Amino acid sequence: MAAWLLWLIAAGLFAAGEVVSLDLVLLMFAGGALGGMTVALLGGATVLQLVAFIAVSGVLLALVRPIAQRHLTERSPLQLDGVDTLIGRTAKVTQDVDVSGGRIRMGADEWTARSQHSGESFAVGATVRILQVEGATAVVGDALE
Repeated sequence: MAAWLLWLIAAGLFAAGEVVSLDLVLLMFAGGALGGMTVALLGGATVLQLVAFIAVSGVLLALVRPIAQRHLTERSPLQLDGVDTLIGRTAKVTQDVDVSGGRIRMGADEWTARSQHSGESFAVGATVRILQVEGATAVVGDALE
């Protein structure tokens, strides 16, 4: 079997192992294996292929991995995700909303909703503001608040 093909298989195995470990180390080794494959395709000796594998893996581990890991793990405290992105947005009432339930529409999405306080209700067509999300139900209040 050709040496470049063995390096390609090794790169694939390292990449597959990365999917399981999620530590970004095996992915850097996969890059090193691609470096070894490149030297093999250029006709380099086995020793040069190993040197290329070690050198490329080392450079990737030292330079690329810390940057990639920082981008994956650090997050701005102001960055919202999931249903938190809905809080503060306005929606139109499509079915009367009171403390026991109702429906609202935000863009193309329709949600179940309830008012925040008992005695508070919103008629069809009213604009409401989403105050919080509990499961699949938006808790809404007056949009003018």
